[in-house]
Amino acid sequence: MPIRYILKQLLMPPGILLLLMLLGWWLRRRFPRLAWVCFASGFAGLWLMSLPAVMQWSADLLEREPVLEEAQWATLAQRADAIVILGAGREQNDPGWGGTDQPGLMALERLRYAARLARASGLPMAATGGLHYGQPPSEAALMADSMKRDYGLEIRWLEEQSRTTWENALLSAELLQPQGVRRVVLVTQAWHMSRARWCFEQAGFEVITAPMGYLSAGYERPLGGWLPESRVIWQSSQLLNEALGLWFYPLAYGQR
Repeated sequence: MPIRYILKQLLMPPGILLLLMLLGWWLRRRFPRLAWVCFASGFAGLWLMSLPAVMQWSADLLEREPVLEEAQWATLAQRADAIVILGAGREQNDPGWGGTDQPGLMALERLRYAARLARASGLPMAATGGLHYGQPPSEAALMADSMKRDYGLEIRWLEEQSRTTWENALLSAELLQPQGVRRVVLVTQAWHMSRARWCFEQAGFEVITAPMGYLSAGYERPLGGWLPESRVIWQSSQLLNEALGLWFYPLAYGQR
């Protein structure tokens, strides 16, 4: 897992873009034209990734699943058997929480939305998310603890081994389908929902999508979003990772 993590950070932006700029500096004397191309490509990539307008346009291409309107929440129990919340990382060893791990920011967004859905519909909930480099507690356990403490709601099923969206779906199927859960309300970020829905449908579920956390919606910015922002680089990297996942997953898992 550490090797996979290191390779991903180096081969995905902004890592690969910084490496291109470093390569340009290293080649500047022997191959000045190639050095200029490398440096310019890395710099341009970082610049584009930092622009809110570009990020929002990219998000709009990925966020294609329909909104689950609030008017539909109360009737979800007639159409689904459970709400499934996908894990989204963790914050480690937070002193403000007694040095314990906590769900990541995106996971907290998903928990809040799932809590609203659960209260409105009465549906039971499941959380899916595994360990961090093999170290407990699992993402699912962290989400269950937060759901109970912060919203007073129980998460009935915990899938605690998955590391990818595909494993979220496959291992959730092994856990839930023997108990009669085949129709699920899936909760994750809007830009992640298309791949998540595909995975869960491949695993044999009927899926009602409940996307949230839209990046394409955005907000008003000076100069229309053409000034660079630091957090937008992270958001753009998430979108690029998702676009690659949408392309790769059918190739890797589509024939199963």
